[in-house]
Amino acid sequence: MKKKRIIAICLITMMTIGCGGGNSAASSVSDTNTLSEAKEGNENVEKIVSNPVTCKFADSPAETDIFVDKIEGIADDFYCGVDISSLLAEEASGVEYYDKDGKKEDLFKLLSDGGVNYIRVRVWNDPFDADGHGYGGGNCTAETAAELGKRAAEYGMKLYVDFHYSDFWADPGKQMVPKAWKGLDIHDKADKAYEFTIESMKTILDAGADVGLVSLGNEITGGLSGEKQVSFMALIMNGGAKAVREISEERGLDISLIAHLTNPENPDGILDRVNKFKTNEVDYDILALSYYPFWHGSLENLTSLMKKIKADYGKDVLVAETSYMFTTADGDGTGNSVSTKDLQKDYAATAQSQVNSVRDVCEAVVNAGGLGVFYWEPAWIPVNHYDPSKQGAGEILEANKKAWEELGSGWATSYAGSYDPNDAGRYYGGSSWDNQAWFDFDGRALPSLFTYKYLKNGATAPLSVDFADDAEVNITPGSELKMPETCMAHFNDRSKNGEAKVIWDQADLDKVNLSKQGEYTVNGSFEDGYPARCIVKVESVNLLQNGSFEDSDRSMYVIDGNCGDYQQKESDAKTGEWAMHYWSSNEVGFVATQTIEAPEDGTYAFSLYAQGGDSGASPKMNIFVQVGDAVKKTDFSVDGWINWKNPKVTGVKASKGEKITVGVSINAGAGAWGTLDDWYLYRVE
Repeated sequence: MKKKRIIAICLITMMTIGCGGGNSAASSVSDTNTLSEAKEGNENVEKIVSNPVTCKFADSPAETDIFVDKIEGIADDFYCGVDISSLLAEEASGVEYYDKDGKKEDLFKLLSDGGVNYIRVRVWNDPFDADGHGYGGGNCTAETAAELGKRAAEYGMKLYVDFHYSDFWADPGKQMVPKAWKGLDIHDKADKAYEFTIESMKTILDAGADVGLVSLGNEITGGLSGEKQVSFMALIMNGGAKAVREISEERGLDISLIAHLTNPENPDGILDRVNKFKTNEVDYDILALSYYPFWHGSLENLTSLMKKIKADYGKDVLVAETSYMFTTADGDGTGNSVSTKDLQKDYAATAQSQVNSVRDVCEAVVNAGGLGVFYWEPAWIPVNHYDPSKQGAGEILEANKKAWEELGSGWATSYAGSYDPNDAGRYYGGSSWDNQAWFDFDGRALPSLFTYKYLKNGATAPLSVDFADDAEVNITPGSELKMPETCMAHFNDRSKNGEAKVIWDQADLDKVNLSKQGEYTVNGSFEDGYPARCIVKVESVNLLQNGSFEDSDRSMYVIDGNCGDYQQKESDAKTGEWAMHYWSSNEVGFVATQTIEAPEDGTYAFSLYAQGGDSGASPKMNIFVQVGDAVKKTDFSVDGWINWKNPKVTGVKASKGEKITVGVSINAGAGAWGTLDDWYLYRVE
């Protein structure tokens, strides 16, 4: 495989077209009348199938380098899709792609060989500033979609056009109005949606793209084009729908319309939005959901929700976005959106686990009678592989930054700040998705590229360990260290998970100091050479009672204030099933303590684990230790589910028999939530 060069920036012609609150100027106008006008001419349109979806499943079970369990009942026209919106900017930046043997190939051929039959491409209205500088993220316009759609059609792939109706990224928390639509009343905005959509569709279709799907907004759970009122969103969506229906009829095409929502972990919220779409007569055929396993709940919930949408509203369903990581490493110098803390049960950061995750999402959709699945940006890899430990890393990072800024191959440029100052203007940079690609950091295909191909009949590979759970040994100072003989291994076929023998590294064992408190990592390996790891914690005895809250008697704790209680929920506990818990629709404020007597003269330390979120503008959180009138405390904060913080108070002096009170104080805004677990008070010396 050719070594990727430090990029030489090329001149390219940038082709251009041309979370605010909703405008309520038209609030007195009847939505029903306006919607009827917006939908005029859309009824009873006869659909003519042009090129049906062609699946590229392997004809029989394959012997390869990955395991793929076949999916019973998968349809021959299942949408095996990928979003590659950033590709043109990637290619302009010098990115190249290779097959698994290291041969350079066109990405479309690689995807086609892997079983992909559908390409998804986002379209922004005008992702450029007043001087023509691109906002990044691929600088995706209708011309971008036209070029990618044309190339996809050459390999027999259909195109899914994802209109954001924004000049840059649209998602649940950010639905910004296009610059050209700013200040327009809702009816004029709906007209602009119609005009933009029909002109964009002409551009895309005239290029030779085989369009089968069109999305009327991207992840519009929280709004669309600056509007949050569903009746106003409906007018914009129906403006776009009218354009697609007209051009479909004119050209004899069968193009389905999509309403795209996210956050399926909140099914009531999704169903409420779908019901309002119905009430407001939104014209669409398919309800699409984003489903990222590290954010969006269980697969069982996804299947159940999709089934209900089909049964109660008569809409087809699909997953418009999903992904999973093959590594936790960063390859380009911009931090990753997901990392170790986002790993899910039964999946690791490996190529095989990535395959398993995608396959399982597909099965969940098949079980719901859904149309297909689209993997988000599997080709958004580093411009140049950045490894800070390697010589020349600084030059590579600067070359990457130059490409991101000038050619738009990063998620955002500094120029995007003129449109989106609060997000892109502060955090612009490269790809935060490179560890979720189907190619390694140098562009070589991973086994996950072939996941779709084997969904129908499956694939097998030589048996090996895919990943292993860390072992953990907790001992007190002076005790004898006995390492576990086995670790829990997860094999690549997923049917032989169990304890497997490990050989531990003697050099790491020699570094463990058993005379005082400390934490050590001891590496080892299974018989096939796959690495294993054990965390050895030399800990003093916990002087607190019921520090992990698993015992039903919790009378040793005193909670003063509102909102503090106990909760049995394994997913919210650091260990076990129980934890101290808080949440309130009002402001949260409480202090929880436990008091003991010092068993002997010495120096003591106290720690606990905390996680939570939505704490408000100025939360105040600390843990503390009080001995007599002396109080020592440590402030901390929480910033997300299971992103555990471990504050500590150290250097506390106490005499034998003296009372030691340890505790936590939480003051946060309305809606704050969190858990506190594994309280630990110990004598240091």
